[in-house]
Amino acid sequence: MGPSPSERLGAFLDSLGIVHTTVEHRPLFTVEEGRDLHASIPGLHCKNLFLKDKRGLLWLIVMPGDLRADLARLSGLLKATRLSFAAPALLAEVLGVTPGSVSPFALMNDTERCVNVVVDRSMMQSPHLAFHPLRNDASTTIRAVDLRVFLEALGYAPLERDCGGTEVPHG
Repeated sequence: MGPSPSERLGAFLDSLGIVHTTVEHRPLFTVEEGRDLHASIPGLHCKNLFLKDKRGLLWLIVMPGDLRADLARLSGLLKATRLSFAAPALLAEVLGVTPGSVSPFALMNDTERCVNVVVDRSMMQSPHLAFHPLRNDASTTIRAVDLRVFLEALGYAPLERDCGGTEVPHG
């Protein structure tokens, strides 16, 4: 049996010289579900939205987890027609992950490079970012500058935009 997807990710990060740390935890499907774990997992916890527009274009929006996504606002910002969440089958086909495991790391599985990548500008100012490593029972932390290195190594030129909507209330 070959390496797991997470092990392949770790090897790829290593090959790029990207320092990464992974913390195992219970399966999490949303940032909110893991709020009690944030103190034990370094880095800004990010929300990752795999979306499709009316024209069939695919989008991965990566933004701080404490911001609420406003799909209408994002549609206008990206000049995309009616963004909506892509079906789980399309997510599995294109990014090779299941709902709850979406992250920029899954772009290694986008062999056709058909996903448009958008990263939140404010998120990129954070020193470290935390994402699921192709599974939702762990979180991997890398430096924000290394996210750019990772994406560029895969052939992506991500758009940096102010994706944020309103802050998600805690409590």
